[in-house]
Amino acid sequence: MSLLINIDTGGTLTDFCVIDGERIHRTKSVTTPFDLSRCLFDGLTKASRELYGAEDLRRMLLATDHIRYSTTQGTNALVERKGPRLGLICLRGLQTADLVREEQSRELYAKLIDDRCATVDTELANAALEQACVAAVNTLAVKGAARLVVSGPADSRGEGERRIKRILLRKFPPHLLGALPVVYGHELVADPDDTRRTWTAIFNAFLHPAMERFLYSAEHRLQEHNIRKPLLIFRNDGGASRVARTSAVKTYSSGPRGGAEALRALAAHYGFERVVGMDVGGTTTDISVVANGQIRTETYGAIEGVRSSLPLCDVTSVGAGGSSIIRIVDGSIKVGPESVGSTPGPACFGFGGTSATITDALLVKGLLDPGTFFGGGLQLDRAAADAAIAAHIGTPLQLELQAAAAQMEDAWVDAIVRSIKATAELPAGTVLVAFGGAGPLLATRIAAAAGVERVLIPALAAVFSAFGVGFSDIEHHFEKVVDPGDEGAIAAARDELLDQVRRAMFAEGVQLSECAVEVTVAQGLIKVRAVKAVPRARLSGEFTARNPGPIEASARRSVSLGTKRRGLPLLSLESLPADIRGTGPAVLEEPYFTALVEEGWTFERSTARDVLLQRFPDGGGRK
Repeated sequence: MSLLINIDTGGTLTDFCVIDGERIHRTKSVTTPFDLSRCLFDGLTKASRELYGAEDLRRMLLATDHIRYSTTQGTNALVERKGPRLGLICLRGLQTADLVREEQSRELYAKLIDDRCATVDTELANAALEQACVAAVNTLAVKGAARLVVSGPADSRGEGERRIKRILLRKFPPHLLGALPVVYGHELVADPDDTRRTWTAIFNAFLHPAMERFLYSAEHRLQEHNIRKPLLIFRNDGGASRVARTSAVKTYSSGPRGGAEALRALAAHYGFERVVGMDVGGTTTDISVVANGQIRTETYGAIEGVRSSLPLCDVTSVGAGGSSIIRIVDGSIKVGPESVGSTPGPACFGFGGTSATITDALLVKGLLDPGTFFGGGLQLDRAAADAAIAAHIGTPLQLELQAAAAQMEDAWVDAIVRSIKATAELPAGTVLVAFGGAGPLLATRIAAAAGVERVLIPALAAVFSAFGVGFSDIEHHFEKVVDPGDEGAIAAARDELLDQVRRAMFAEGVQLSECAVEVTVAQGLIKVRAVKAVPRARLSGEFTARNPGPIEASARRSVSLGTKRRGLPLLSLESLPADIRGTGPAVLEEPYFTALVEEGWTFERSTARDVLLQRFPDGGGRK
């Protein structure tokens, strides 16, 4: 059977999930932001070793049917405001004041556009309009604009923008070095709301250069290995498409959407009606909700607090990840949102970082072991962690090392609990699904503080979002604004959109006859969607607990719990039978995650090696 490879690049680590029939292999590489193709091929090479017992990247790629890829790089670029200087040309009728009504939009506009804005009156005669367009472009270029966005009002955006496009193509042909790349709002989305549509075009223009450079570079390197099919980019709408058919803005928040897709599949498999996903990575903790089989989404999702034209998975992110900086501000401990990422990383990584993080604190408290972290692939530096905590927390608060680490843990847990409570209702029966490399660490403590009595740690917790990327199909959809009462216009638009989706699928190497096609008309929009199913992983497993007897601990780990140091049973999940049951306190560990099971909690593992933790009321029987 052909292989399926799913990849999710985060700010600190890049996750790989290789599906080989019923078997799933996973690995990680350290994200290299200076050259993302490096961590991509580092991880692929490691994955080939997991698959064959020796490195054989070429063999693996030749056997691969599809590679699906998601990245947070677009999200990070916007968070850090690292992108090209943009210029905005507003057509008559579109007011720039409408773009900056909210505080968040004003701040973002100042960073992305600033004074690089011009207005063009599309009602001018041809010669005067040409002169106005040339003057606008020249003015914005002199002000430093490296890319342009052209957007007009809803009542004229189609023809008005097309008219401007014809002029700019004549006056600034693309083959000339002086030409500026231009994004036209009507070509990107068909949203009748001027503000949302314009902001969506601005976001796309801002993200495009970085995503284009990396994704095309990655695709070309994969082609050198004669990969059978083009690289597929997993999008924030849950679909996938090749690089050349993907808008840059569709990569924004695609990683959290992958986690939500895996969350939905897992909830359906085990029959959980309501699950809250807690994806703890290096930079953020992302909270998502799946209820009754549906991923909670926003029709017009917010990007950096500004409404866009895109339906986005409703994810709340808090800057409390494994690499988030913990420091003292005005006498109190503050967690994030700044992160040390993978470079230099937490102090204990030994890459030159000196900031204190939760990773350093849990190493000091004994939950993390220097020799087994990251599957033994990264030796942690205890002395560096001690120094960072003492300098940034202990000395300012006049605390001993262990007390400082305990307060860091308290603050980190509190930040995540507050985010969960602000994001999701937590009725009885809610299951907290803890994933990401740091998700399982303190999951029972977080759940107890949030009032949740069941926690599920997936067997693939450390690469769960990458796993979820594999639940996507090749998909394209197009839409157009129509008059709901004009049947002729609706029919014409339907034919036009069907032709667009046919050509898009042809570019994927797929005939429209191979696709499921859906046409909908609602709220003045007609939408045509085509989906070509792609093979995906099949979930299995059940909680049978056929081995409920005493579990042989592989060792004991000395962990600080509160003010006391205790030797806790250390259970190596790799060496234990699949279906086991036990009680806390204990430490569960496998190559890519560690989980503290606190006192008052039971744990049992399914035949698929997913771990279910349940809290006892007052130490009594199971609820």
